[in-house]
Amino acid sequence: MRQLIISICFIFTLIAPACAAEQPPANPRTMKFPALHFQIPTAERVVLECGMPVYLLRDTELPIINMTAMVRVGSVYEPAEKSGLSSMAGSVMRSGGAGGMAPEKIDDELEFMASAVESRIGSDMGTVSLTTLKKNFNRTLQIFSDVLLRPDFNDTRVEIARRQMIENVRRQNDDPKEIADREINRAIYAGHPLGRIATFASINAISRQDLVDFHHRYFRTDNMILSVSGDFDRAALLKELNAIFKPEKGRPALVLPKISQPQGLYKSEVLYGKKDVNQTVIRMGHLGLTKDSPDIYAVRLLDYILGGSFTSRLMMEIRTNQGLAYNVGSHFDIGRRFTGSFIAETETKAGSTIKAIDLMKKIIAKLTAEPVSDEELNAARAYMINSFIFAFTSPASIVDQRARLEYYGYPDGYLEQYRDNIAKVTKADVLSAARNYLHPEAFKLVVIGDAAKFDQPLSTLGNVQALDLKLDIPNEVKR
Repeated sequence: MRQLIISICFIFTLIAPACAAEQPPANPRTMKFPALHFQIPTAERVVLECGMPVYLLRDTELPIINMTAMVRVGSVYEPAEKSGLSSMAGSVMRSGGAGGMAPEKIDDELEFMASAVESRIGSDMGTVSLTTLKKNFNRTLQIFSDVLLRPDFNDTRVEIARRQMIENVRRQNDDPKEIADREINRAIYAGHPLGRIATFASINAISRQDLVDFHHRYFRTDNMILSVSGDFDRAALLKELNAIFKPEKGRPALVLPKISQPQGLYKSEVLYGKKDVNQTVIRMGHLGLTKDSPDIYAVRLLDYILGGSFTSRLMMEIRTNQGLAYNVGSHFDIGRRFTGSFIAETETKAGSTIKAIDLMKKIIAKLTAEPVSDEELNAARAYMINSFIFAFTSPASIVDQRARLEYYGYPDGYLEQYRDNIAKVTKADVLSAARNYLHPEAFKLVVIGDAAKFDQPLSTLGNVQALDLKLDIPNEVKR
């Protein structure tokens, strides 16, 4: 009997592979899956006694608490002659001591508790954040509130930050990619605060009092939104927050400076910066759109099809078919407060510079001439809808996103309706968006490399303006 069983098992081992061989391998491109059902996580919105909105999401999986304050401030509000002021303020708020506590003591205490408090100021938002173990939350929150509302701007730390910024300016032309990214942004936002960059003169013009005044003007409880996630007790947390964040009594209501939108003047420019390198860095683009445009969903799909994926038109033609570059792509940065930008980019060998530029422009122009294919649109829609879930990977990301939507004034239901709005986009919508927001004939073109090695003169693309990459370094910086 035992021998019979062994014989039967042996026969099955011979038959199974043969049967499997008769089944053709599944084609992943034609496989069908049930629709993905995903409930968008929510967060509780509470208003403190001082009027500050707070988004809460309790999660007890780990004994950790995260908190972020989003402040209506940014580099767009700094004086042109003191470019870099907001960046320095955002850095020294944390590094320069707070609440009368020396910088070194704050560093040591946070390190001992395994807590983190960070601060920064970007173009249109300032943030102060904390991450801490639950048992150390009360003390970390006190340091967080001091950094947020009562920074000391220690003189020594201010000078350290100044020297670091000056060193960054001194080295700003070392990397050709950084040059191209900086110059395309300056060209697109010429004459607007978003196009400014810090200089030796502007950094040296910043005083400690400038930092104090800048902070005092914008960092106030009626000008920020708070998000909290993690293992907290709701009642105890709100009691503590109300005790820390008091109403702004006796201060007039804050009126933010009016910053105009960038001028939408579509005029081509060819900007060239000489660098003795074998690879040319190419950036091209112009102004794009804001979140308030009804075309944002069509633009999202257009973005994916043109240059936002590994199977995009730019990637498939420039890299895969032509072998002109390893990296190539494009991106619409949809503006949340100010008009965003469209930028296409690549790096290629010097001998194929003009060929790559011409080919990129042709690929972009084709999208404005004829509809995308059904396959492209379906693939883009599927990716956008199915990848939406990854925007909610942690409690902190969920609550931060909810706070950010209010901060930038997104409409109610934006997240809940996002996938449906993507699914409704048609080929005609994508073609219309391409014609409205892609103007290859009016690109600002930035080329960084050695023109002597180019396959054709750069002047074949238009009148060339040379970028001055020489820095007038002050003597004290040279030392």
